[in-house]
Amino acid sequence: MKILITGGAGFLGQCLAHALQENELKQIVTELVLADIAPLRDATLLADARVRSVTGDLQRLLADGVINGVDGVFHLAAAVSGECEADLDVGLHANLDSTRALLDACRTLKQPPRVVFSSSLAVYGGDMPEVIADNTLPMPQNSYGTQKFVCEQLIADYTRRGHLDGRSVRLPTVTVRPGKPNKAASGFMSGIIREPLAGVDAICPVDPQTGVWITSPRFAVAGLIAAFETPLQQWGGRTALNLPGLSVRIADMLAALERRAGARVAARVRVEQDETISRIVGGWPWRFDTARARVLGLSGPASIDDLVAEYIADYPNAVIHAA
Repeated sequence: MKILITGGAGFLGQCLAHALQENELKQIVTELVLADIAPLRDATLLADARVRSVTGDLQRLLADGVINGVDGVFHLAAAVSGECEADLDVGLHANLDSTRALLDACRTLKQPPRVVFSSSLAVYGGDMPEVIADNTLPMPQNSYGTQKFVCEQLIADYTRRGHLDGRSVRLPTVTVRPGKPNKAASGFMSGIIREPLAGVDAICPVDPQTGVWITSPRFAVAGLIAAFETPLQQWGGRTALNLPGLSVRIADMLAALERRAGARVAARVRVEQDETISRIVGGWPWRFDTARARVLGLSGPASIDDLVAEYIADYPNAVIHAA
């Protein structure tokens, strides 16, 4: 089986690639193509003869035939929320135009591929019920959420027409991510854990009482793989599926940091509210009923403490303060 991961050099793309490399997909992966605007630098992946890294704009890579012979696609490539809000054209190109190009490329294949699309809780907003269910009507309130929702609908329609077998998965915010901060409005949710554990000060740009819907990298990858492997008759229709996660307040995350690393480490986080980030994140829902995903056997982290512990276990070299 040949698999294409768009955004394959990104954090989640690399996590997924490692899982596929370690045969967490039931079907045998004979070739794994990681496509990204940035070069892949992971030595373990690059050393695997099954892995091929291609670099460039996705639309150009598609024109050059990166889709040829592909059996399955994990479409993770995207401009993040902060970028999309700052520059409409950046978001339209990276999220909407590139997805349309990918779907049209799938139409050229003799055998319709299975496509798993990484969507977002940002498709929700406005006047929402207290608890979001799988059938809650999305009403995005920013460009990123709008672009994700449009892509969900395109994937559903191309699936209806038989051009591909598409599954859209709405991910909670994935945290804790290693490395440097990115331009996502949600990026601080990793920073307020990651930076203090590394002995660096961090800024929380929202009210600590803000509620958020989060999951860990391991659970996010497990959800993406399950979406790929679930038989069509069990998937439950063409609408997007909400992955399970944790409903917590930012204050709960800071409390977990203090329990794990102590008050001095937790004190490295200071609150400096940013109007734009507060508006974006504060408009996202944070309580979900994910009955459809749980029928498929999917779950999320048991607690915020487990989520912090996962980061420390997976990235010990990035941690200098941990009990």
